[in-house]
Amino acid sequence: MRFLNLGGVPLSSTLHSILYRCLLFLLFASLAAAQTSEQRTSRYLESVRKRPPLLLAFLKEMPKGGDLHNHLDGAIYAEDLIDFAAMDNLCIDRTTSRLIAPSCDSCESYTAKPAIRCAYADHVLYNQTIDAWSMRNWRPGDESGHDHFFATFEKFGMASHGHVGDGVAAAANRAGQDHLQYVEFMHTADGGQAAQLASKVEWSDDFGKMREGLLAAGLKDVATATSKKLEADEARAHAVMKCGTEEAGPGCSVTVRYLYQVLRGLPHEIVFAQILLGFELASSDPRFVGLNLVMPEDWYVPLHDFNQQMAMLDYLHGIYPKVHISLHAGEIAMGLVPPEDLTFHIRASIEKGHAERIGHGVAVMNEKDPIGLLKELAARNVLVEIGLTSNDMILGVTGDDHPLPIYMRYGVPVAISTDDEGVARSDMTHEYLRAVQGYNLSYAELKRVARQSLEHSFLPGESLWAETKLAFRPNGACAGDAAGGEKPSRGCERFLNSSERARVQWKLEGEFGKFEKKF
Repeated sequence: MRFLNLGGVPLSSTLHSILYRCLLFLLFASLAAAQTSEQRTSRYLESVRKRPPLLLAFLKEMPKGGDLHNHLDGAIYAEDLIDFAAMDNLCIDRTTSRLIAPSCDSCESYTAKPAIRCAYADHVLYNQTIDAWSMRNWRPGDESGHDHFFATFEKFGMASHGHVGDGVAAAANRAGQDHLQYVEFMHTADGGQAAQLASKVEWSDDFGKMREGLLAAGLKDVATATSKKLEADEARAHAVMKCGTEEAGPGCSVTVRYLYQVLRGLPHEIVFAQILLGFELASSDPRFVGLNLVMPEDWYVPLHDFNQQMAMLDYLHGIYPKVHISLHAGEIAMGLVPPEDLTFHIRASIEKGHAERIGHGVAVMNEKDPIGLLKELAARNVLVEIGLTSNDMILGVTGDDHPLPIYMRYGVPVAISTDDEGVARSDMTHEYLRAVQGYNLSYAELKRVARQSLEHSFLPGESLWAETKLAFRPNGACAGDAAGGEKPSRGCERFLNSSERARVQWKLEGEFGKFEKKF
């Protein structure tokens, strides 16, 4: 047997090998200890990147910040909508799958308009309804994904409009389950009152005159009634989620705010009245943090009246400069509209419509001087709300054709959004899954996306972050604190108490800390 000498003491080769391995173990252990929890979490993501079940589980638990592009009506799953319709004793047209008012036919097979509750005992009717009210089982054929998607809202609308509080509860609970801290729901909360008011005021291209006429006709009263209705709807949502009890649902921990949703496909007098109501609500009710214009960008009225609608926003922004604006822009693709309509919507939305955020932005590379526009978006710090599932289903834009990596390359802030998760049969976890699998996003990039969602939320108050471009550096008041810690310093605590935005951002950092400790 050969002997080695260590400090004058002979050691066998076997013992030497054991000591060598122990030294290596201690070395690797010290290196592992030197890694930050974020680095360990990043390494774990890389280890499961090609293992979809483990990747899904990782992303499910990851904190995701905010969902800034979420249509309340479209966020509700068809199964919930069937329940809402049954509560109201509504009927369904078996041929069109559209809800209609009572009286209904019997539940016998193949009656023309059975009660929707008949679907509970008729699996054919139940499945047919879910498929008609969502993108489940849709396949390319006689009807495009675009047309099937937007047709769903007319079919189930009677159910969602009568159960706003129940819908908020369902969508907020799903957000909580997905580890979101914040949601902005787009919601036409007045129930059509602004549209009715518009019929009483003669249209004029003089926006000042139109505003005065609508205010004189009672638009502020509509705003007051809308706020009272939302108060009741939120009370219902909190009751459904059992907030404040030991059985509180996950949605109770999610901060919920609203964007007043303007229906831009309606006549111009109604669009102006709704835009004005949105500005008034955001000026008087803190639950409304801004407004957005919705309905398909490719329909005739939104295309034909686009410049006029930007002019409306421009005028009213001058009167209400503190009200936040996010706009759908660039949710169009080649072949869906004439080429010239692809060339200016995004730029006009930020320059004339004063949009601080853009929804979708899929057509950005079809705009005039697209590289210049990307640089302008980055310079103006305009965030793009990315809806990967939505863009795939509605526009057929996915994979390398999607501009997400281009936005990121040019330093344009982006946030992942669900858009209409109920209709799309998706959720925020699966939106993140698409981002990772389709664009190879790293953990650091996912974390940046989540932080950007709260940085660009319309919550009031100063940001937690003094710097966000290259790295996220805390505001001076909290610069010496570990962001998200349970016991912030006195100065940092005073700052957090003064800013709702910063408080939600601090909460996200705390959730990141808990999440990363698992790895």
